[in-house]
Amino acid sequence: MGPLELAAWSFPALLALIFVRVPIGLAMALCGLVGAFFIYGNAAPILNQLKQVTYSTFSNYNLSVVPLFLLMGQFAALGGLSRALFKVAEAWIGHRKGGVAMAAVGACAGFGAICGSSLATAATMAQVALPELKRAGYSGALSTASLAAGGTLGILIPPSVVLVIYAILAEQNIAKLFLAAFIPGILAAGGYIVVIAIYVRLKPESAGSMAPMPMKERWRATWQVWPVLLIFLAVVGGIYTGLFTPTEGAAVGAFGTGLAAWLSGGLNTRTLKESIYGTAVATGMIFMIVLGAGLYNTFLALSQLPQEMAQWVIGLGMSPWLVLASVLVAYLLLGCVMDSLSMILLTIPIFFPMIMGLDFGLSPEETAIWFGILVLIVVEVGLITPPVGMNLFVINNMAKDTPILETYRGVTPFVISDLLRTLLLAAFPAITLVALRI
Repeated sequence: MGPLELAAWSFPALLALIFVRVPIGLAMALCGLVGAFFIYGNAAPILNQLKQVTYSTFSNYNLSVVPLFLLMGQFAALGGLSRALFKVAEAWIGHRKGGVAMAAVGACAGFGAICGSSLATAATMAQVALPELKRAGYSGALSTASLAAGGTLGILIPPSVVLVIYAILAEQNIAKLFLAAFIPGILAAGGYIVVIAIYVRLKPESAGSMAPMPMKERWRATWQVWPVLLIFLAVVGGIYTGLFTPTEGAAVGAFGTGLAAWLSGGLNTRTLKESIYGTAVATGMIFMIVLGAGLYNTFLALSQLPQEMAQWVIGLGMSPWLVLASVLVAYLLLGCVMDSLSMILLTIPIFFPMIMGLDFGLSPEETAIWFGILVLIVVEVGLITPPVGMNLFVINNMAKDTPILETYRGVTPFVISDLLRTLLLAAFPAITLVALRI
C-alpha cells in the first residue's frame, strides 16, 4: 500500500477510534505514528519525529494565548460579570416579547468578548439565565436553544481560542482575524435575536412576560458592566492599536478580570486555586489535541496527501465557489460527530492549501482571513447541530427538566439562521473584510 492509500485509509481508522471513545488527541497521535511507521519502515525516525513535533508544537509562543484567555473566562465568571451582563440586557429589553431570551443572547455576546470559549460561555450564562427564563414563563425548548445558540458567540466574537489555533495553522495575523470576526459576530447575535422575535410570535405560549424595570434601575444595572467594557477596550483596543501583542493583551485581560473578581469578593485563595486548576485541565486537553493533530498532520505531509488533493482539485477546473461550498458542507457534516477544535486541527492542513490555490478575486491574505471566518462560522454551527452538538449537551445537562428532543426542536431555527448567515458571508466576502480595509 502506497503512502497516498495509507493516508486515505487513515481517515476511517481515525473515525473508528473516535467512535469507540478513544480521546481525539490520542486517536490522531496513534494514526499519525502508525502511519509514519509504515512509510518509514522502522521506529527510529518515529521517535525523532515525536521529539521534534512535541518541541516545535509547545514552543510556539502564540499558544500561550490559550491558557490566558481560558483563565480570563474563569475570573470573569467568578467576578459576577456574566450576571451583570445578563441583568443589564434584561433591564432594557426583558419586558418585550421574547425579551428575556434576547437578553440571554446579548449577555452571551458580551461575555464572549471576554471569554473566548463557547462551552464556557454557554455553561456560565446558563447558570445565570436559566432560572430567570423559567421564572418569566419561557418554555424549556426556547430557553435551552437560546442559550446553546448564544454560547456559540464565545468563539465567534473575539477573543477566540479557535481563531488563535487557526491563525497558528494558517500562519496568519491573530489581530487581523479578531478584527475580521467582529461583523460576523454582530450578525450572528442579531440573527439569533430575530429568530427569537419570530419564534415567540409563531408560538406565543413559549414566552412569558415581565414588568418593565424603572429607568433608575436600568441605569444602575448598566453601571455594573463597566468592568466588562473597560477590560474589552483594554484588551482588544491594545491589540488593534499595536500597544499589545495578542499574548500581552490576554495577560492584561486575565489580570483585569482577576482584579474585578477580587474586588467583587468572588476571588479568594480557594477560588483562585480552582480557577488555576480548571484552566490547567482545559489547557492540557487542548494541548493534547494540538499535539495529536501535529503528529497526524506530519504523517499526512509525509504521504503528500494534502498537496495531491490540492493539485487534483485545481486540475478539475471546477468553479472555486463550488469547491468552497463542498468544503463548508464537509465541515457541517463533521460537526455532527466531532468537536470544533478537533475539526480545525484535522482539516485545515488539508483544506487550506486547496482553497489558497483557487482564485476568488482576493489577495492571499484576504482569502486566508475570509476562509478562516467562514470555517469558524460552520464550526460554530456544529456546536448546536444535533445529534452531538456540544453546547446542546452542556445546556441540557443544566436544564434537567427539559428533554433533549425539545432542545433539538428549539434549536432548529437558530441553525437555519446560521446557515443563511454563512451563505451571505460566503457570497459577499467584503462584509467580512470591510473592517480590514478601513
